[in-house]
Amino acid sequence: MAEPASPPSPPQGSDSPAAGPGPKRGRLKVFLGMCPGVGKTYAMLEAARREHQAGRDVMLGYVETHQREETIALTRDLPRLPVQTITHRGLQLAEFDLEATLARRPALVLVDELAHTNAPGSRHPKRWQDVVELLDAGIDIYSTLNVQHVESRSETAAQIAGIEIKETVPDSILDAAILELVDLPPAELLLRLHEGRVYLGERATAAAQNFFRESNLTALRELALRLVADHVGEDTRTFRRSLSQGTLVTWKTTHRLLVAVGPSPTSESLIRWTRRAADGLHCDWLAVHVDGPGVLDARAQEQLARNLETARELGAQVLTTTDTSLVEGLLRVARRENVTGIVVGKPARAGWIATWKAGALLRQLVRESGDIELHVVRPHPRLAAPPPRPPRRPWDADLGRQYLFAFGAVAAAALLNLGLMFLAGPRVPGLVFLLTVVLLALKVGRGPVLAAGAASALLWNLAFLEPRFTFRIERAEDVVLFGTYFVVAVVLGQLVARIREQAQAERRREERATALYELTRDLAEATSRDQVVWQLTAQVMRIFDSPATLVLPADRGLMPHPDGSLTLNEKELAVADWAFKNRQPAGRFTHTLPAATAIYFPLQTERRTFGVLAVAPPNPTLAVGQRELLELFARQAALVLDRLELRQAAEQARLLAESERLGRTLLNSISHELRTPLAVSTSAVSALQSPQARDPAHREMLLGEIAQANARLNRIVGNLLDVTRLESGQIRPHLDWHDVHDLVRAALHDTHDALQHHPLTVTLPETPLIAQFDFSLLLQALDNLLLNAALHTPASTPVEIRAEHTGDHLLLMIADRGPGIPAALLPRLFQKFSRGAHAPAGGSGLGLAIVKGFVEAHLGTVTASNQAGGGARFDLKIPQPHAPAASHEP
Repeated sequence: MAEPASPPSPPQGSDSPAAGPGPKRGRLKVFLGMCPGVGKTYAMLEAARREHQAGRDVMLGYVETHQREETIALTRDLPRLPVQTITHRGLQLAEFDLEATLARRPALVLVDELAHTNAPGSRHPKRWQDVVELLDAGIDIYSTLNVQHVESRSETAAQIAGIEIKETVPDSILDAAILELVDLPPAELLLRLHEGRVYLGERATAAAQNFFRESNLTALRELALRLVADHVGEDTRTFRRSLSQGTLVTWKTTHRLLVAVGPSPTSESLIRWTRRAADGLHCDWLAVHVDGPGVLDARAQEQLARNLETARELGAQVLTTTDTSLVEGLLRVARRENVTGIVVGKPARAGWIATWKAGALLRQLVRESGDIELHVVRPHPRLAAPPPRPPRRPWDADLGRQYLFAFGAVAAAALLNLGLMFLAGPRVPGLVFLLTVVLLALKVGRGPVLAAGAASALLWNLAFLEPRFTFRIERAEDVVLFGTYFVVAVVLGQLVARIREQAQAERRREERATALYELTRDLAEATSRDQVVWQLTAQVMRIFDSPATLVLPADRGLMPHPDGSLTLNEKELAVADWAFKNRQPAGRFTHTLPAATAIYFPLQTERRTFGVLAVAPPNPTLAVGQRELLELFARQAALVLDRLELRQAAEQARLLAESERLGRTLLNSISHELRTPLAVSTSAVSALQSPQARDPAHREMLLGEIAQANARLNRIVGNLLDVTRLESGQIRPHLDWHDVHDLVRAALHDTHDALQHHPLTVTLPETPLIAQFDFSLLLQALDNLLLNAALHTPASTPVEIRAEHTGDHLLLMIADRGPGIPAALLPRLFQKFSRGAHAPAGGSGLGLAIVKGFVEAHLGTVTASNQAGGGARFDLKIPQPHAPAASHEP
């Protein structure tokens, strides 16, 4: 048995959950056997019973007993989770219930047959994916597996047993697992087979004649032993690395492998070989695809995506690069990533042209690889064999039009040459034909260009070279000329066609880079979540011609944004919810809920997941480059949403700090303002209680002081209430028509005591000045301005009040001839608690802020300035509708 020296980590690959907070990951223990019948399920149940007897919460998730009595007996005392019944083609299929297990959340669950393929309609196509989700939820798992179902060993097992293995488990799942080998000698296993303890009846006879041959079992047993030995060796190295440097010097590997991945089925075999080699060398490995100038058809794109997904599942670092040369692209990545060995496939027997091309690539790799090792691997025989002839495809109308266009151009050139031949001889038509082929290469594909080159050469020979109207050439110079023309026409045409394909590839890469740039630019200007949704969905629709939407968290769970172009039903929302919670892509073109109509990419950063991008491509396949671009779009949008959230949090923190500062300022200011009148009132009350208070004049003076102190307290409390009303938005002016004369008289009455030592100048029209305003609000604004003038100017300083209509506004002006307003104070004069450095005691710094709030509640403005001759001036402008005509009583 091999046990890891450190806690398991999530499996590698693109479908692994991103780092982030969550429950501690569960542990996986796999009971590994060389083949069916060695007792894996029996050993798993015995281990589970021991855990159950020790008091652990153990439940049977899914166990296949194969109707063996001794196996059934071990399940009787263990609690069992319900199974899920799925109807498929009229059959009732029992499957492991992932939802019930996640809801129950036992400490340990038994899930038999790790490589099992789930019935259509399940959340995941494979049972090992169910297990990964349970592990991510913090649940420990016991499972069983045969060695032939391990992805990297499946080809070797298939060669040994002579069977096709369709169900495999990625090696990355086993890297973090505990492996317990359930071993049985082949002779003893064959005895069990003959006794009917593995299969019954004819099935046992067929198994003994085919799979269960002693030579097969011996080889599979060795394969299982080697797998467990490699696992133990990795655990030993992990333990050695955990020791201190003083105890043990750690051995560090210098190997790093790279496997070239293309759209060929043989790439899967090379990927598995590289995984096995990396296990033997205990090193990292990369899977690299070089995107060339050509365009892959739908079948090739699907195979390429499948190959890259296999590499991810086996733990490779998958990279995609772009280059016009496959060799140069591979070597560039190899040198950048410090690769020590490149793995390529041995050419299959698929014709002399393909063999020559593959040989040329190998020779170029050998010539230019330098110190990098080359591993030329023979793929699996089934994959290395020449592929069967594909079925005849339907006629490609566009390609047919290209051939017709090419032949039509050659025919037109021939007609032109018939006229030119009489003027310039038989050699000029060759140049005209050559020019035609070159121009065709700018318009049509390589096949039509090649056909046009051959047709033009034959026409030139037939109609223009002596002897005419025959394919025979008599003169040696014409033979050389004809041969040279044919080679030049074909090579030049193919070269121009290749340059055109490279230009098209560069255009595609430019479009991709431009799309990412435009999205980044537009998202950088977004200031809200809605703008991010608009920009992202618009770009996806424009680039991919696909409906898209963002699914975002709401009070009732995940909800699609109303501005998206994709409508999602409850089932699709469930897929989006899974992608959101598990931080993994899901839906169409993935291994999770592939029956969905859309593919879902989580918008996630290291901090958290912000939502899910849902895209429904109209094509049956999704190219590798398209998926990578969508993932980049989702990642970029997540970064912008993260930035907006952090900006909002910073703004809230700033407002909180500002609020705390204002609170401290208010407390300091108000405590002083309240203490002064309270002290006056307390002193006056004490004096009233003394014997001197019997004098009526003295008593009247003390009562006057109490009245002034109370008035000051009332003003302070009123200012605080007014500021609270302004900040809460509760100020709603009650507009009505009033005479401004009444407003000014009321303000002067309120401030009579404060202004009794200041000469007043009141400038008002002789006739009634009718205006629309809230009388109480504007009265309090004038009171504050007049009290401000009295407080901040010396005695005998003139104060002026003026009111008049100026266009469609009412202008109220309060001015004085005091020291004026300091220039540094003017920009923040109307802010709360704003006071000058030399301001006299007796103010809270709220009066002018209240004036500004009350005037703006009227949709008006208030400005402050210094007068030319000295002193401050405040102008209040209140917008006015057309005033009603003034009525004069007799």
